[in-house]
Amino acid sequence: MSNTLYLDCSRGISGDMTVAALLDLGADEAVLRQALDTVPESHFRIDIGRVELDGKDCCDFNVKLFGEYDNHDHDMEYLFGHLNDKAEGHAHVHPEGHGHRTLEEVLEIISRTELNEGAHRIACSIFDTLAEAEAEAHETTKDEVHFHEVGALDSIADIISVAVCMDNLNIDECIITELCEGRGTVRCAHGILDIPVPAVRAISKQHGLVLHEIDAVGEYVTPTGAAIAATLRTGDRLPERYRVIKEGLGAGKRKYEKPGILKAMLIENL
Repeated sequence: MSNTLYLDCSRGISGDMTVAALLDLGADEAVLRQALDTVPESHFRIDIGRVELDGKDCCDFNVKLFGEYDNHDHDMEYLFGHLNDKAEGHAHVHPEGHGHRTLEEVLEIISRTELNEGAHRIACSIFDTLAEAEAEAHETTKDEVHFHEVGALDSIADIISVAVCMDNLNIDECIITELCEGRGTVRCAHGILDIPVPAVRAISKQHGLVLHEIDAVGEYVTPTGAAIAATLRTGDRLPERYRVIKEGLGAGKRKYEKPGILKAMLIENL
């Protein structure tokens, strides 16, 4: 019997949400920690715990960066403070840190990490998907793309973690019907962008992902999340009849009125 994964992205998808959902589904935490201990960049640690969101008990996966490597991926003031800038007459400035890497540099980090063949292939494929999308968004080639947020160490750790967990769960098929996204604008290294951001729109176009706008303000689908979905997805329709074998919930970090929650289910086709 094949292992079929259904990712319910009705409350968005990001890298850390995906790792958390897969851990909650049963991926081996010890195997993940062992792999992350071999990442040549050692300026981070991971915290795995539980949080309650909307009354649901969710797994929480967090990559903590040390010192100058810290960034603002979950900093709500940085991401959405511009919505009040005109009224308050100021802007929020943060250092860019160590987040600018080429695809070649990212793949070098992955190649020096001790991963088995399946996990290595998945991690490299996700970054290749990201590079193609960023290249289209910025009218360049994927080899010339300089990743900003997705080149930061926490995003690299997220993607390696997704790859390790997917391989550990021995997933054969992955069904994703649609990605539910919020609305509004968000600040990033490229400035203030409309949601969905250009990289997410490019991934949707290149890989045929369906985007569905929900009644919520905020970025629920990150470029990393969209790239993970595009890379992992093998089908976009659920079986007419299926049984849920196991379920996992992954918590989002951003403080939205409707919090991001990714549901992962192992299902059996009947």
